[in-house]
Amino acid sequence: MEWIIGFLAIILLIIGLIGNAFEMRKIRLSTTVKGELASPNIFMNKNNFKWYVILGVGIILWYIAERV
Repeated sequence: MEWIIGFLAIILLIIGLIGNAFEMRKIRLSTTVKGELASPNIFMNKNNFKWYVILGVGIILWYIAERV
């Protein structure tokens, strides 16, 4: 049973990392002009929080799978 939880955790981590990367790219392209650096608040954009939750759940499931 714990290998299923671990597998689910790895899937959530992969989905969270890839989704967050695409979301941050979309935010960066929409807020910057050519030659300008991105905003330092890009990590606190409200669109990123759903990906942070997915990553957090994946990490918690991974920890549970390791301890069971």
